Amino acid sequence: MTDPLSPGAPAPTDTFHRRTAAIAEQLPELREGLARWLGTLPLSLERREDIVLAGYEAMANSAEHAYPGGQPGPVDVRAEALPGRLTVTVTDYGTWRPPSGSNGLRGRGLLLIDTLADHCAQVHRDDGTTITMTWLLG
Repeated sequence: MTDPLSPGAPAPTDTFHRRTAAIAEQLPELREGLARWLGTLPLSLERREDIVLAGYEAMANSAEHAYPGGQPGPVDVRAEALPGRLTVTVTDYGTWRPPSGSNGLRGRGLLLIDTLADHCAQVHRDDGTTITMTWLLG
């Protein structure tokens, strides 16, 4: 189940924050929650789709790569709409693994994220990875 991080307290409409287990079966609900929140903002359909796709790719990377050995950990998705920009941050608390060679069909997630977002930054820590994606608005 995907739950708000602040139980019982409604999040302001200009922010989105959810935590769930970083497993593939949990991610569609998290993606749909982000999409619903984005639907409350004055964004074009194309912009919303770009944000959801990039965010989902970052979530999927956490589920697939951050927690080896079949022991899933949490993934946090935060989004904030500020004047002139929207930022989505996906954080896991696992282990960074550099991208491996691709067979041509996989291994393009970070490139996709970087292409869809106006700005993208990755921070790899001993206790996890954070991908921050920013879209300029207006």
